[in-house]
Amino acid sequence: MRAVISRVTEASVTVDGAVVAALPGAGLLVLLGVSTDDDETDISTMVRKIAELRILRGRSGADEAGAVRDSPVEVGAVEVGAPVLVVSQFTLMGSTAKGRRPSWSHAAPGAQAEAAVDAVVRGLRERGLEVATGKFGAMMQVSSVNDGPFTVLVDTSGSRAS
Repeated sequence: MRAVISRVTEASVTVDGAVVAALPGAGLLVLLGVSTDDDETDISTMVRKIAELRILRGRSGADEAGAVRDSPVEVGAVEVGAPVLVVSQFTLMGSTAKGRRPSWSHAAPGAQAEAAVDAVVRGLRERGLEVATGKFGAMMQVSSVNDGPFTVLVDTSGSRAS
């Protein structure tokens, strides 16, 4: 399972000209790809990483004037209740090792991928996070404003024993 996780000030998904999902404020945009090999361990690892990765700004308290200021200390989404927008993206599983055309042989088939994405979303909600989603299998336009920019790649395949 692979995810591109971006810290954003805003993000939304549009399908057929209508906004189907949007973050209510700053949070995380997660583009999520599912592999044919992914299992419950990958799902739980991904949920933990999305919820706990320390890539958001925390609050360090008030200054002398009483204004709350941002802290350079980074916190996870679950610590600050940051919203998350999850968008399924099978192209993250593409291989460009050979030739000029990506191979999708490692991308999970639709039903398997949809179930895994749903499980990740469910896991994030169980952790208390507000989660919005794109529309699985649809042609989507994803808009976002990156904050930083701060974007990381998470690949759970490294967590499996070889």
